[in-house]
Amino acid sequence: MGTITAQIQLTEAELKLLQTLVYQECGMYFDERRSHFLKDRLQRRLKACQLDSFYGYYRLLTSREGKQELALLLENLTVNETSFFRNKPQLELLQKSVLEELLHHKQERRDWNLRVWSAGCSSGQEPYSVAMLICDALAYYYLRNPLPFDVPLPKPLIPPPWKLEILASDISYAALRTGQEGLYTEVQMEPVDYTARLRYFEKSADKYSAKPTLKELVQFDFHNLKTEFLPR
Repeated sequence: MGTITAQIQLTEAELKLLQTLVYQECGMYFDERRSHFLKDRLQRRLKACQLDSFYGYYRLLTSREGKQELALLLENLTVNETSFFRNKPQLELLQKSVLEELLHHKQERRDWNLRVWSAGCSSGQEPYSVAMLICDALAYYYLRNPLPFDVPLPKPLIPPPWKLEILASDISYAALRTGQEGLYTEVQMEPVDYTARLRYFEKSADKYSAKPTLKELVQFDFHNLKTEFLPR
């Protein structure tokens, strides 16, 4: 290993090797339009590893000793673009049509388990949004269809015997840590209305923290959609 004093040239052959490796590992393909982003991230990781060739970097990534570096590279290539209640039309369809029918059929079958998988969850806004929608849908459903038994006080977000499990998965450990912390800025919270903020979050200085009752509904875990089986 030598000290890097200038940007190392990335050949077309090396680029193709690394493009193929990234695709095989996580399913991300960087075509010509996105190759500049890939090259930039590769240059950064090459410098961080103090290597003097991209072929040497490729050999590191494909070695047993390079597993941690491969995970770091994939994390650097992940664009964690997300927000609360993103893609509103789909979420409104979920709340107003899908959940209403689902709750009705499940109650008829006395199947009280609700399981959701948020794949590529990024920093947690999507799974928390889904959790809030389901909690609100259950509350609205039982305003019109009272439960045949008493609900304990204070009322839980998910009335028993219902159970909600949301698996939130991603390949970015940094994003998963953010989701587990459940801590968001005022700007990130803009799509969340006042009522939802009161019910699901606690204000602390200039940030909002997801309440434990919301956080316990979401389990964050590493999962690679390209190389791992569907979770059970």
